Amino acid sequence: MLFIRKTHLTPEIIFDPRKGRLVLSGMSSPDNSVAFYQPLMKILNSIKATRGGIKADFKMTMFNTSSAKCIFDILKRLKAMEEQGLRIVINWHYEEDDDDMLECGEDFQDLLDAKFNFIPGFATYSNSVAQAS
Repeated sequence: MLFIRKTHLTPEIIFDPRKGRLVLSGMSSPDNSVAFYQPLMKILNSIKATRGGIKADFKMTMFNTSSAKCIFDILKRLKAMEEQGLRIVINWHYEEDDDDMLECGEDFQDLLDAKFNFIPGFATYSNSVAQAS
């Protein structure tokens, strides 16, 4: 289990491999994005399989360029896990009036040739892994 508390410059990160839950929520503009996201990448790179797959909710309000690269790397790792047979669901949440954040998600989806669920607003989420459609 990984839990990183949100600050004024960094998002909250919750990753529970046993439950197949990953949530990144908030703003991301740390001084060193690679170092900040390294604990999550380390865990993702060590996972061989998790019962039921992984449901990943990205609820970012803003991120800088270096964070965008790290978020892309996280998404790329999730895509690789999916290609290895793990069920992955990626939910990209965005404020309804934030076209830039929606476009970032669409760009990531296109670059990865992946399927994202685009969800306007930051509604609460279920603890169960959603079924991939």
